[in-house]
Amino acid sequence: MSAGEDEIELKFLCEPADLAAVLAAAPVGETHEKTLVSTYFDTPQGDLRRARISLRIREGGAKRVQTLKRGDGFARQEHEQSIEGIGLDLSLAALKDALPAAKRATLAPIFTVRVVRRQRTFDYGGATIEMAVDEGEVQAGERTRRISEVELELKAGVCDPMFELARQLSKTAPLYLSFDGKASQGQGLIDGTDRAPRRHDKAPLARGLSAAGAFQAIARNTLVQIAANGVVLRQADSVEAVHQLRVAVRRLRSTISTFKTIVDDERTDDIASELKWLAGACDEARDFDVFAADLAKFDDPALDLSPLLAAVEAARARGHAKACAAVASGRFRELVLETTAWVETGAWLTQGGKASAKRRDMPAERFAAKALERRRKTLLKRGADLEGQDDAARHEARIAAKKLRYAAEAFVALFEPEPAKVFIKDLKRLQDQLGLMNDAAVAGALVERLKLKGKALAAARQLIALRDAAKPKTAKASAKAMGQVLAAPAFWIG
Repeated sequence: MSAGEDEIELKFLCEPADLAAVLAAAPVGETHEKTLVSTYFDTPQGDLRRARISLRIREGGAKRVQTLKRGDGFARQEHEQSIEGIGLDLSLAALKDALPAAKRATLAPIFTVRVVRRQRTFDYGGATIEMAVDEGEVQAGERTRRISEVELELKAGVCDPMFELARQLSKTAPLYLSFDGKASQGQGLIDGTDRAPRRHDKAPLARGLSAAGAFQAIARNTLVQIAANGVVLRQADSVEAVHQLRVAVRRLRSTISTFKTIVDDERTDDIASELKWLAGACDEARDFDVFAADLAKFDDPALDLSPLLAAVEAARARGHAKACAAVASGRFRELVLETTAWVETGAWLTQGGKASAKRRDMPAERFAAKALERRRKTLLKRGADLEGQDDAARHEARIAAKKLRYAAEAFVALFEPEPAKVFIKDLKRLQDQLGLMNDAAVAGALVERLKLKGKALAAARQLIALRDAAKPKTAKASAKAMGQVLAAPAFWIG
């Protein structure tokens, strides 16, 4: 690959026992096997990682290649060159652009990747695709992590055939689409986050981006979070991973809704329906996690919650088993792959006439301002009288607040940071208060689902009575928080 080209790649996690079968199911071609040893570099302060940049020297046979990649996910910018000697070539133009001379001088090895790669290049559906099957490990100090992956890289042509090939190979063995390259896996080993739940990360938006480009950037960001938390939950149950998975799905659903006028095509409803299924698979676990956490906060000697706790813990276990089963399912694998294919190659990118193209090409900041104003008006309408509303109306206000917050956090990079920060902080305060109101409102439904009897039912009724007694105070706090949101300047208007 010549310097500065985009690397377009699909990476899948695959069990070692299935690698040979996947390779055998691929189009025929000469297979080359080689051992690759890659050393990754960064500054002591982790400047490259923060900038979403990886830097490595890869040795294979008699060749040594220095590569810098910028970005993450489906498409990344790649700069590479053959080098002589054993050290980095600090004169690489892309590296000079990434770091000043003083920082480049501090670059040092941070981890190593050793894999046996079986590689094949072939034509498929009019595209040229390079397939690599990697098996080995990442090593950072004393810690190691197994690598067992299948990679499909587009060398020439359009992306659609690569996705179609992925669908066919997925019939051979379970393939889980992953957006974490070897660099991020090694960095996770270094800081101990390799098996940690993945929290929301800001999408890389910038002024000058089109509305379509902004949607893709935000959607990719949520898909990274969905896939990463799926990995965590397939290895071990985790309260936080369930929560972060659910948040990521909700963010993506909200993003699709926000960009509806741009991305609506024949696949949109199907994608939204599958995302709703995944969110629903996490709902029971999350609902009872929150309920259990609330129970733990009560410190009333006169209230014996022990009979209720046992029932809640059993319900939590069932909910978590359901969530873990969902992310290990073929339906989950298909959802992540098909949603990625839709984001990257969907009909929405080309359909329609001039009006549709104009909407797609609209500057992201202009689209964001319109979308945020629309979301804000919806919240103002639904949150006009929080103290006087019933639970159902407050729930609608909570959803409106959540959608506005998701949009504000997604678009924040397009506007002045400080006013946006204040607005989002006020919005989060409102969302927290409305969340408390909603938790109290759904407590009764959760108790009904538990089908309690005797002491457990009596304890639950006492708990619900305490929650109901606190409602007026929380409603007043919600109204106050709503007033602060109303008073906060709309940071997108300038």
